[in-house]
Order: sequence, then C-alpha cells, then structure tokens
Amino acid sequence: MPAMPTLFERIVGRELPADIVFQDDRVTAFRDIHPRAPTHILLMPKAHIASAADLTPDHAELLGQIFGMAADIARAEGIAERGYRVVTNVGAWGGQSVD
Repeated sequence: MPAMPTLFERIVGRELPADIVFQDDRVTAFRDIHPRAPTHILLMPKAHIASAADLTPDHAELLGQIFGMAADIARAEGIAERGYRVVTNVGAWGGQSVD
C-alpha cells in the first residue's frame, strides 16, 4: 500500500489551498499558515525528499534552484537588503514535523 501524501505534498499538488508565492515544475513556495517571522515562506521540492538528511550529490541542481528562488523571493518581498534566514529542520529532534 503506498504511503499517504504528506500535508506538504498535498499543498504542492494543489489538493489543499495555500498562498502560493511561486511554483514551477520542480519547486513550490508558499506562505506558512502559522508564521514564526513576519515573512515565513516554505520552499518545497515537488519530488519527495523526506529531509535534508536524504539529499545526495544528485540533488545539487535542485538545491541551487531552491536557494536562488529564496533570494528571488526575498527581493520580491522587500526583505533581501535587511536579511533573511534559510532554515531546514532534520528529524524530530531538529524540529521537523512533516517529512
């Protein structure tokens, strides 16, 4: 039996509503519904990658795209000059609540 899609996979697949900031064929960026900062945007790859611990050298291009997109979104949101954080949580002890 296949695993149930995660909350994020359902948002990326447009099964659940979200305030989408950007979406292309590989990555979706959307506003967090419980923001922990004035600007809190999640960037999710469309491919299922459970956490940063599962990344391999084969993901290098995708990671470059995600970090470039983070910079583009920061400029569009007007926060690039002041600064912003790019964070990933790995595992329950690292604060990850969704694979």
